[in-house]
Amino acid sequence: MLDLLIAGGWPMIPILLTSALALAIILERFWTLRRRAVLPPGLGEQVRIWVHSKTLDPAHIKLLAQGSPLGELLAAAILIRNQPRELIKERVEDTGRHVLHRMELYLSTLGTIALVSPLLGLLGTVIGLIKMFLAVMAHGVGDPARMAGGIGEALVCTATGLVVAIPAYALHRYFRSRVEGYAIEMEKQATLLLDNLSIPAAVPTGSAQVLPASPAKL
Repeated sequence: MLDLLIAGGWPMIPILLTSALALAIILERFWTLRRRAVLPPGLGEQVRIWVHSKTLDPAHIKLLAQGSPLGELLAAAILIRNQPRELIKERVEDTGRHVLHRMELYLSTLGTIALVSPLLGLLGTVIGLIKMFLAVMAHGVGDPARMAGGIGEALVCTATGLVVAIPAYALHRYFRSRVEGYAIEMEKQATLLLDNLSIPAAVPTGSAQVLPASPAKL
């Protein structure tokens, strides 16, 4: 394997650097985008119970916001729970955009690596072919070793660029799909909480409604 990498020449250096960066991003995103870390099980129902029991305090809300992306979204609604529904909805949408941006962190870089890696491989291919033609011009076709070296460098760079690009592109699409799924689930939980916050308070049973007196008949 090392001999193949050396045979690829200096164009292999940027390809290997991009592959290392892609691997780091993939491992980090797999850890960060775990379902339990983004959508803790039962958190939405638990927050709705807290709202009904009125057991929320600023420290509790702060801890909720720091626990997970879903908790941050729900905490944004709870902080202004006494405001009109449209204002709460607007705050949730603003917070959701920030949360979604953080969940998509580094995915653009991963997509760029998937796009650039084959181009780097193509660059190595062109350089290898140029070396081969220069060897033919200098020594003629009687030196097959020089020709084989140029062809080998071209093929190794092409193959390595594709090996990096294919999984990077596939995982880029996978992470995008996972983030979109999380966004839909978080929207559902935020809507349920918003509905709970919008329920009007019940009229006390002991209070009697006073009706206006009917006009006296003449």
